[in-house]
Amino acid sequence: MRQVRDLPCGTLHVLVEFELRRVACHTCGGVKQERLDWLAENPHYTRRFARYVGKQCRSASITEVAEDLRLNWHTVKAMDQRYMQAQLDVAGAPAPAVIGIDEISIRKGYVYRIIVSDLELRRPIWFGGVDRSAASMAMFYDHLGVERTSQIR
Repeated sequence: MRQVRDLPCGTLHVLVEFELRRVACHTCGGVKQERLDWLAENPHYTRRFARYVGKQCRSASITEVAEDLRLNWHTVKAMDQRYMQAQLDVAGAPAPAVIGIDEISIRKGYVYRIIVSDLELRRPIWFGGVDRSAASMAMFYDHLGVERTSQIR
């Protein structure tokens, strides 16, 4: 089966034509389609382009990237979320030995959230809670788990 995809590439649209194999499954009666590694989860763009958009979002807002690349804001947001999830997967689960705890105001009216950082790796590992109370801090320890919490000095 010959497929043609209209992939956005900056201000241009690139048409990509490729062969895609489909096979009838005798077990379930459905049709199975070949998985292409270079396509992202959304088949309207490539993994490489999605990674590019995610990297752009590190230094600019989603709105700026969307306007610059002439993409829908929601499309850029979805690509940025997948990029950030890939970064978290590479970083692995946090197992801090020394933590730093801070709070930030997220809007006017004394609305705060807690940020916990791994001081040895110098990176944030958790952002959350509903305020700056001990109950919100307990949410971090629940997230981390008993075993990893016991490793904190």
